[in-house]
Amino acid sequence: MKRPHHIGIILLLLPGPLLAQSRSFSILEPSASQSSSAPDSKPAKTSDSQPITFYGFDSNEYPGDDQWTDLRRFFSYTGFWLNVPPGAMTNPWAGKRRAVEEAGLGYLVLFNGRLDKELHKALDAAKVGSADAALATEAGRREGFPSGTVIFLDIEEGGRMLPEQKAYIYAWVDGVTAAGFRAGIYCSGIPASEGHGVTVITADDLRQNAAGREIVFWVANDGCPPSPGCMLNRKSLSPVESGVGFADVWQFAQSPRRPQMTHQCKRTYAPDQNCYEVGGGKKGRLALDMNTAREPDPSHGRDPK
Repeated sequence: MKRPHHIGIILLLLPGPLLAQSRSFSILEPSASQSSSAPDSKPAKTSDSQPITFYGFDSNEYPGDDQWTDLRRFFSYTGFWLNVPPGAMTNPWAGKRRAVEEAGLGYLVLFNGRLDKELHKALDAAKVGSADAALATEAGRREGFPSGTVIFLDIEEGGRMLPEQKAYIYAWVDGVTAAGFRAGIYCSGIPASEGHGVTVITADDLRQNAAGREIVFWVANDGCPPSPGCMLNRKSLSPVESGVGFADVWQFAQSPRRPQMTHQCKRTYAPDQNCYEVGGGKKGRLALDMNTAREPDPSHGRDPK
């Protein structure tokens, strides 16, 4: 999906009337169920026996070492880039794993993948995928992530993947798996039109052509509905509600909002079209993407106990 990749935070959704009044990102005090959502805890149950899902954030920007205590009050995990994020010149997350670990958050470990224009020029897209897998796993080890950590390949383009894209992606998956990590893919979960009433979802396309490979899927679908928009609420929000039943993580809000996708929930975003994090304080607020996951450490990246 071609879009700026901004900071994302997974949060509990606030009641609609409260956000409709503020039209900005607001946080309630942590409930008992929220405070129990530590990376080593089990999902709590709501009163109607639905499992509580876990909220966190991914961001191109590093929040700052002094922000983690406040962030941990509300979020179970954070994105963590292993290479330069989309649109950036450097990687501000490099060397920051220890700060995240000490704050008690889990991870969404990310590697920025290639665009099709790069792969189309390559003589061997699969070879590029293997080389990028080596870079991803080397960076993961350098940061101290344990074997078995899920590393997500960030695919910013949607629709049906072209042959060179699939060659790249599956070679990357194979390389990451062979190195002792688990492979994940961040991709679109939105139906894309191919004309004549035919649509394709990138996640479905990649899963159906994976030839038995084990892949963890993190899907993006900020369309309202199914997304509630930039809202916090204590009701559980499951990744399967994204429309992709096998998704383990769902990115349901992005900054800035995309008008064509978010018209029905535009009042949940701030006037400048962004979704903001809690605890921005005097140093300014961070524009976020928001996610929900099945577990509090989706990448299983914390140090073994």
